[in-house]
Amino acid sequence: MQEELLLGKSTLANKIKEEFKDDVIVLAHDFYYKSLTDITLEERKKRNYDCPEAFETDLMIKDVKALINGQTIERPIYSYTERLRESKTVTVEPAPIVIIEGILVLENEELTNLMDFKVFVDTDADIRLTRLVERDRKERGLDLEYIISKYKDTLKPMHEKYVEPCKKKADIIIPANRDNNDIGFNVVINKVKDIIENE
Repeated sequence: MQEELLLGKSTLANKIKEEFKDDVIVLAHDFYYKSLTDITLEERKKRNYDCPEAFETDLMIKDVKALINGQTIERPIYSYTERLRESKTVTVEPAPIVIIEGILVLENEELTNLMDFKVFVDTDADIRLTRLVERDRKERGLDLEYIISKYKDTLKPMHEKYVEPCKKKADIIIPANRDNNDIGFNVVINKVKDIIENE
């Protein structure tokens, strides 16, 4: 129930995927973190991963264009524990809808120009911190002190610098902390239906 009440960008993308099944591909920006093979793990841990330079967005743009053109791609797999891209990839077949998900996907103009419909999920700072702690401890094996330090030193200032300004590029803004997100969710669902029906 809490996940439905606190609708985040990943939750929204997954809900759309559940609704439309094979008609939807979810392509996360996180898959495209740069692989910093030339530095040690300790050095990689100190890097800022919440800025545009942390991503190989050019590769994501290339993959999105390929999917739009009906081509299969080999999308990267990123290891959060090693802070490296894995040698294996995932084969992704084209589909009518490609959801591009991530906190910085609206920051890149070339990427946003490929989008038919742009959604900004607006999440309060305290909820962002709570989710960060839960995710990074469970999924990425990071300790609490490191997570809090990362939030204060990079995530919060980078959010204010890069993410907040992206609101003005969105076609719809959905507040993540509302008790009922049905209206915003239904707007997105109906837009996806319209795109599929007019393919």
